[in-house]
Parts: sequence; structure tokens; C-alpha cells
Amino acid sequence: MFRSPYKYFWLTFLLIVIDQVIKVAVHKYLQYEGNEVPIIGDFFKLHYVLNKGMAFGMTLNFLPKGYDKIVLSLFRVVAMFGIGAYLVSLARKKANPGLLWCIAAILGGAIGNVVDSTFYGVIFNNAPVDSPTPWFHGQVIDMFFFDLYQGWLPEWLPIWGGTWYSTPIFNFADASIFCGVVVILIFQGQFFEESKPKNDAETADKDETIHSDNIENLSTDFQEEATEESESKPQE
Repeated sequence: MFRSPYKYFWLTFLLIVIDQVIKVAVHKYLQYEGNEVPIIGDFFKLHYVLNKGMAFGMTLNFLPKGYDKIVLSLFRVVAMFGIGAYLVSLARKKANPGLLWCIAAILGGAIGNVVDSTFYGVIFNNAPVDSPTPWFHGQVIDMFFFDLYQGWLPEWLPIWGGTWYSTPIFNFADASIFCGVVVILIFQGQFFEESKPKNDAETADKDETIHSDNIENLSTDFQEEATEESESKPQE
């Protein structure tokens, strides 16, 4: 009997709801990009920022302008269905429940950002001005800002040397994806190797059973042969 994936999809649904409630609240109460509310002094803030790229503000700058966003949005949609199918497949294979919870968290984060990029350009009219259509060009709302460092990076650093750096601002969906991936990396030995000892034990039990059956069969054959010989031996 395979493990039902439905309870894991409930976690996915819960994370999507939490993510969207936070984003709508930030949009409603902070209103404009750049507005912020300190939570723990200057260390942790709610800072309203629109992100047209991926998690933590990463973008696809190598693609032609106008196509980068729609490619990213379509990629998110494909990834969403792929992760969902993977979750169902793992459940059918009776994978470790911890792995299934992590995949469910990753799926919830992926769908949360898909909602933004697909619909927010229409609902909140936050698509970039030069977008060919508001559909699939919505900007993701980010808000969690741990202000650990802001400033110019040293020139001697490769690639990023001499550029301005600020700690990435992220949202609840990003955090769900990040936590799911980190937990999988930490416990990958347990998540992916758990079934191996079990299979080995089952194989050993089967081999032992077969061996015992063979011994019993040999013993029975020997007794039958001995009986036949004693019966066929002439009496003195």
C-alpha cells in the first residue's frame, strides 16, 4: 500500500495561504515600494520591494529584455508541476516522510511565487512598464530584510569586486524553498538510504528461508531413500 500524498499537499496549501496573506498585507499597509517597518531595530525589517527575478533577487540578465520574465514565469510553472509529480511518485514509493514534508514545503514556495509572477501584474498592476503584457510579468513581492551588510565590496573580490552589495530581501515562499532544500541536504543520508538496509534485510530473510527449505527437502529425500532401502533388503 503506497503512502498517501494528500496530507503533504495540505502543508503545501497552508504555506501558499500564509505566503499570499503576508504579501497582500505588505502591499496594502506599506503601499509603496521602498517603505519599511522596523521589527528588531535596524537588524530585521519589513521592507517592501518588487522583485522581477528569482529568489533573493537573482535575475536572468543574459536573456533579451522582455523575454527574461516570461521565461522565468514559465519555468516556475513547469517546475511547479514537476515537483508535484515528484512528490506523488515519492509517496507511492513509500519514501521517508521527512523527505516528503520537505518536498511539500519546496512545492508550496514554488507555487507561492508562481501566483505572484502570473497574476500580480493584473491584480496589483505591478508589471514593469515595458512589459508586453501584464500576464506572467507580475513582480514578486519581497519583504523580509535582515540588514547584515550594505556597502561596496572590495576590489580584490572576483566577479563582484567593486560592486554595491546589500543583504538579499526575501519572502515567505523563498524561505519555504530554502528550508526544504537545506533540510534535505542535511539529512540526505537518512532520506535516501533508509530503504536500503530494509531491502537487504528482506533479501537475507528470503535467502535464509530458501536455505531452510532446501535442508528440509534434502532431509526428507534422505529419509525416503533409507526407508526404501530397508524395505527392499531381503530378510535373513
